[in-house]
Amino acid sequence: MTQTVLLCGYYGEHNLGDDALLAALLRQLPSSLTPLVTAYDRVEVEERHGVATVQRRSPKAVLAALGRSDALVFGGGSLLQDATSFQSLLYYGALIAAARLQGKPVVLWAQGLGPLRRRRSRLLVRSLLPLLTAVSWRDADSAALGQRLGLVADHGVDAVWSLPREQWLGRGGPLVVAWRPTDQLQGDLWQPYLKALETLAQTLDREVLWVPFHLDQDRNLLADLIAEGSLPEGLAQRSRQVDALTPREAMALFRSAGLVIAMRLHALILAALSGAPVAALSYDPKVQACAAQIACPCFDLASPSPAEGILLQQWSEAIDQPPPADRIAAMVEATQLHQRLLETLLR
Repeated sequence: MTQTVLLCGYYGEHNLGDDALLAALLRQLPSSLTPLVTAYDRVEVEERHGVATVQRRSPKAVLAALGRSDALVFGGGSLLQDATSFQSLLYYGALIAAARLQGKPVVLWAQGLGPLRRRRSRLLVRSLLPLLTAVSWRDADSAALGQRLGLVADHGVDAVWSLPREQWLGRGGPLVVAWRPTDQLQGDLWQPYLKALETLAQTLDREVLWVPFHLDQDRNLLADLIAEGSLPEGLAQRSRQVDALTPREAMALFRSAGLVIAMRLHALILAALSGAPVAALSYDPKVQACAAQIACPCFDLASPSPAEGILLQQWSEAIDQPPPADRIAAMVEATQLHQRLLETLLR
């Protein structure tokens, strides 16, 4: 008998990272399970993935979908956190409680945990963890936090690493930046990064492609920097924006790049899976941790503003030099933990 599984995540929000997580989850989901996906842009998700959806921004619709489902899966990302809001954490906690009251299994697949900045958030999550049927964490920090809150579970790596790898074609190719607006870079704080990028592009005579990874948040970054007068003239002349509408389109750009400089975690992962040389700018510890795992250069935006020369040296050394293949293979291997977890739904 076919079972319907409600897949709960930040899907259909025009974020290529979450779209990649959904693609990875659907690839790992056993074929005997029928997915029902929470999504904001339902038409986009249904057309691209061939799945049924429910409006993720409607708690009433999601609870009704849960009633029609046989299991609940939290699919990737970090849903149990209060950085978005405490209300968000309450919502996901209510879903877990509702599923368990209905006698349905609840699985946390490749999940991050935290941040939990409020004492009441930690107390709530501590009460929720015993209700879970099965858990795989995406990183060691989440596993450690879960253990402190009373749940011991294994961790792998981010599930996007399970997507198919590509062959790099980009020796001598353009510089590709997947940057985002962030409070850590305002006004003149952008200058070392922009000037280093300009010098690198001019020295190597490379085009610079700006790829918005979250279309709603990142799309105006290049235009805003130009409007503010922040973009050096030489960089502006070499820059153009290229929209990638799917993770596959982003990988097609990355595999033709001489260097991808990524701020977003999933941009870094997809670029590495494309075989491309990569460097990272870390606005979040998860980006820095990933960069360390694949031995690529990374600058932490929480550190004091760097000298242009430091960035230029890092990026110059990374040009046309993909990360070690064995590091990438190890990350891909570590995603098998998450696939085994989904098989618990068949028991």
